[in-house]
Amino acid sequence: GENGMCGRAVRVGTRRSQLARIQTDSIVEMLRALYPKLHFEIVAMSTTGDKILDTALSKIGEKSLFTKELENALERNEVDLVVHSLKDLPTSLPPGFTIGAVCKRENPLDAVVFHPKNCGKTLSLLPEKSVIGTSSLRRAAQLKKKFPQLEFRDIRGNLNTRLKKLDEKEDFSAIILAAAGLKRMGWENRIGQLLNPEDCLYAVGQGALAVEVRAKDQEILDMVSVLHDADTVLCCIAERAFMKRLEGGCSVPVAVSTMLKDGQLYLTGAVYSLDGSDSLKETMQTSVNYPQQNEDGPNDDVQHVGITAKNVPGQAQEAAENLGVELASLLLSKGAKHILSVARQLNDA
Repeated sequence: GENGMCGRAVRVGTRRSQLARIQTDSIVEMLRALYPKLHFEIVAMSTTGDKILDTALSKIGEKSLFTKELENALERNEVDLVVHSLKDLPTSLPPGFTIGAVCKRENPLDAVVFHPKNCGKTLSLLPEKSVIGTSSLRRAAQLKKKFPQLEFRDIRGNLNTRLKKLDEKEDFSAIILAAAGLKRMGWENRIGQLLNPEDCLYAVGQGALAVEVRAKDQEILDMVSVLHDADTVLCCIAERAFMKRLEGGCSVPVAVSTMLKDGQLYLTGAVYSLDGSDSLKETMQTSVNYPQQNEDGPNDDVQHVGITAKNVPGQAQEAAENLGVELASLLLSKGAKHILSVARQLNDA
């Protein structure tokens, strides 16, 4: 596909934050290696989520906090593709857009970064009433339940800002961040404790990078599709389908964990009340062991929860999506809707 685009400049949209730039640079590097004749140009912009730093994310109530401005640029043909953290992308994309690539997932777990004076400790060893910073309702709900002796308080800002707040003030004993972001920034040495799924299930899509494109831009879609990692695609389709069926967003605590082993996809999903006292959690599995079929023809535009991945077997994607929907339906049949609507009302209040 490179020859048809030869000499064309491919413009890549990204947020301005340092982490967003590092993530975008890593994708552009992969594309440059694959398509040495193409010219890639990075276009950085600020989003609503980057500008409103004094309000909890869950209170702003806007699903596309970190994506809207980038999508506007994509719609106006000012950029050809946009790089996001997959967990920032809503499960329903605006019409005309699709996720054309989901790259191999970095560690999806949450990590605890401790104040220098608590170096070497774990959450269970912190003194009573220690304050833990997190801007995520999902993390707070799970950890409040597991560590009732600790206090959880909101902390906003990009990674640099949050680490600075932690290190330079005495307000927080520790903060919780995604391990993937710390690793990409080169700050892995700051991870004091990794939270296993038993302690804290992670966010839908956490650790994976997504490339969003115009659904009808076949050249760009074909170009980025080589970045798809099949295992990550299947895990994230299941997670996104689970979230979509529950109608969860960042204003309610919904959490997941996935594992692919021997052709079986395992999905654990949970919903929580804001204080974690009320929760539902279940695990289901399905086979995703299907051969790649030649699926040319009318199936060209098939999307699974916003993802277009023609190079991943269609039946496997379908099975992954059904798994997510079925697990969510099981939780809904056990009362998940009530837990989530109470969480939503309390959060709005």
